[in-house]
Amino acid sequence: MSRTFILNSSRSAKQGTLINVGKESEEYIALTNSMTMEPGDMAEIGLAEGQMAIVRTEFGEAQFKCKSGKEPKGMIYIPYGPPTCKLMGGDTGGTGMPMSKGWEVEVVPV
Repeated sequence: MSRTFILNSSRSAKQGTLINVGKESEEYIALTNSMTMEPGDMAEIGLAEGQMAIVRTEFGEAQFKCKSGKEPKGMIYIPYGPPTCKLMGGDTGGTGMPMSKGWEVEVVPV
């Protein structure tokens, strides 16, 4: 089952410390390939802890490992990184950085 959610993406504090290890490190890759959802939302679409899901926008899609967390219902969080770049369009609204918050996305369990 799939459903539409609001995606917010940003750099996390842990991501900031891992940048010293390098963007090619296993820890950094694992962090930027994970998403956090409210447990009830996970159950509603049949997504288990640690299961992969496709997140899709009008611009592209990427797969993320799902974990439950304290996200508001209807919202998912993904640390900004190469996988989230696959979801972005090119419009920056004059900021030089594509929009990374408040996206409407489809989440599909794999």
